[in-house]
Amino acid sequence: MLNDFLKYQAKTTPYPLGLEIESAKGSYIYDTQGKKYLDFIAGVSACALGHSHPKIIEAVKKQVSKYMHVMVYGEFAQEPAVKLCKLIIDLLPQNHEVVYLTNSGTEAIEGAMKLAKRVTGRSGLIGAKNSYHGSTHGALSLLGDENQKMAYRPLLPGIDFIVFNNEKDLEKINESTAAVVLETIQGGAGFILPENNYLKKVKKRCEEKGALLILDEIQPGFGRTGKMFGFEHFGISPDIVVLGKALGGGMPIGAFSAASALMKVLEENPKLGHITTFGGNPVIAAAALANVEEIINSQLIDDIKSKEELFREHLQHPKIKQINGTGLMLAPIFEEEEIPTQLVHRCLKKGLLLFWLLWEKNAIRISPPLNISEQEIITGCELICQTLDEL
Repeated sequence: MLNDFLKYQAKTTPYPLGLEIESAKGSYIYDTQGKKYLDFIAGVSACALGHSHPKIIEAVKKQVSKYMHVMVYGEFAQEPAVKLCKLIIDLLPQNHEVVYLTNSGTEAIEGAMKLAKRVTGRSGLIGAKNSYHGSTHGALSLLGDENQKMAYRPLLPGIDFIVFNNEKDLEKINESTAAVVLETIQGGAGFILPENNYLKKVKKRCEEKGALLILDEIQPGFGRTGKMFGFEHFGISPDIVVLGKALGGGMPIGAFSAASALMKVLEENPKLGHITTFGGNPVIAAAALANVEEIINSQLIDDIKSKEELFREHLQHPKIKQINGTGLMLAPIFEEEEIPTQLVHRCLKKGLLLFWLLWEKNAIRISPPLNISEQEIITGCELICQTLDEL
C-alpha cells in the first residue's frame, strides 16, 4: 500500500510519515503490521472523542440507512443538519442566531470573509502575522506567513496584517476595514494565547470603526481549551465565529455563525450569495451532532484543566524550554530547532504519534483526544522524556 500511496496520491510534502493504517480506536491508531500508536495528535485536533467512538459510528450508520445526499445546501430541511445548527446556536453567545454549514474550516473562512464584505460594504480585511486559516485562495490571502503564499500571488487585494498581542497595531483597523480575522489562539505560531485583554481591545476598536470581528475557533473550539469555545476565556463575543475540526468528530465539516440580520445578506442581491453542494451533508451532520452531544453530556470539558496539569507535571525536561498553550492544546518549545524533527521520528518508532507546528519550528504539537486517560498521558510523557534523554 505504501508504494501505491507514494505513486498515486498527491502529497503535501516530499517526505510524508507514510504510516500504513489498518484501524483506529480510542486513543490508539494501528498499522497494517499490528503495531499500535498512542495518538497525541488526534487528527490535528479534529478527533475530539478519539477514534471510532461508538456513538458517532451508530449515528452514521443510522443516517446512512435513511438517506445520504439529497439536495444542495439550504433547500431541503434535513433533520441532522437542522438539529446540529440549533445545538451550535444554543452553545454560542446570544448575538449568534444562524449557522451556515460547510465542508471544512477553510471553506467557512471563505464564507465569513464574504459575509463581512457584504454586511459592511467594505473590502478591507486584516489578518495576523503567523496566522493560519486554511489553504483556499481567500484563506491563503489571510495567512500570515509570506514564504507560504508567495508562490501563489497575486492573492486578494486590500489585506493588511497586525502582530498578535501588539496593541499599537490596532490603529490599522479603520473605516475601510470590513473585518479583523484572528485565531482565538494562534495555532501554527506556537499556540500563542491573547494577553492583557487583547481580544477585548480588538473588539472595542472594531466597534469604534464599524468593522466586524471574526474569530477562528477551528482548532480551539468544542472543548479543547477547557471551555466549549476558546473565546469564552477572554470575555468577548465575536460578530462571526468560524468552526471546524473537532465539530465533526473525525468527519469533514466546517461552519460559520452570526446574527440573523447579518447572515440574511447572503440570500439576496445576488441570490445564492454563498453556496455549497455538500455542506450540511446529512451523514456528516449526524456524526457531528452525536459528537457534540457526547462532548456536552460526558462532561469531558470539566477534566481538561486537570489533564493539562498532568501534561505539564510529566513533561519536565532540561531540553523543554517552556510549554505554550492551554487545555489540551499544548506546544512544548525546545532550545534547538533540530529537536522536534528527531523527537517526532523517534517517538513514531516507539509507538507515540507527535507532529509539528506550521511556523514555530522549535515546537511540537500535543493535541490528543479530549477523552485520553490519565495513564495514557503519563505513558506518552514518559516516552517523550526518555527520547529527549537520548538526543
